[in-house]
Amino acid sequence: MTGKPDDISEDEITDGGSTDSEADASPFVGSGLLDAEMGPSSALAHLYRGELHRMKLWRERLDQTTNWAVVVIAAILTWAFSSPDNPHYIILIGMATLSVFLVIEARRYRGYDIWRTRVRTLQENVWAYGLDPDGGIGDEDWRSELGNDYRVPTLKISADEAIAHRLRRVYLPLSCVLLAAWFVRITAFSPERWLETASIGMVPGVVVVGGVAGVYVAAAVVAFRPRTWHAEGELRTEDLRGRQ
Repeated sequence: MTGKPDDISEDEITDGGSTDSEADASPFVGSGLLDAEMGPSSALAHLYRGELHRMKLWRERLDQTTNWAVVVIAAILTWAFSSPDNPHYIILIGMATLSVFLVIEARRYRGYDIWRTRVRTLQENVWAYGLDPDGGIGDEDWRSELGNDYRVPTLKISADEAIAHRLRRVYLPLSCVLLAAWFVRITAFSPERWLETASIGMVPGVVVVGGVAGVYVAAAVVAFRPRTWHAEGELRTEDLRGRQ
């Protein structure tokens, strides 16, 4: 004898038995995903691993830009000192090229800081607490802040701070190498006074030297002026990072 079982309602027959599929399509599928019973060995560990991987990729992008800058500087210095007849201003062109690399790397650094901030948030509030509960957590609101950052990712540091970071770490030392090379080039390769040798076409040497000095003073001010640092996880000998 055929017929529907007594324990199936008429509504379920009308809906085609789609109760399970509707539950699977719930917009709250992430509810409880990272609760305490899940533990940091499952979903949270995968989240941390993914953010760590993204941070590593952006770190490699920073290194690539630095490598390009070093290669270009080496090529320019090699050509500038290969012959006394080569113009000294090729080194000034190298300084301008270095500033382009600085801007590119500062942009990448701002992106890198997004992923590093997330990694440091998990390290400070999950893994550090798991290893040493007596030390507490860094920020009691870290879950809501991290959730908001996943909803609307935002840059955490300004372009000025990013440029200052890269100047301190990489580009100011490289620029000083170029400055020293340029000074040697205009003093040791010509019998004329170095202020005369520094001239470029119709531009007097005094103007050229003044312009170079002004650029370096501005770079030093950007790099070393007092500020509140907001970049997450930067290693320093003193605590300069702003606390909200």
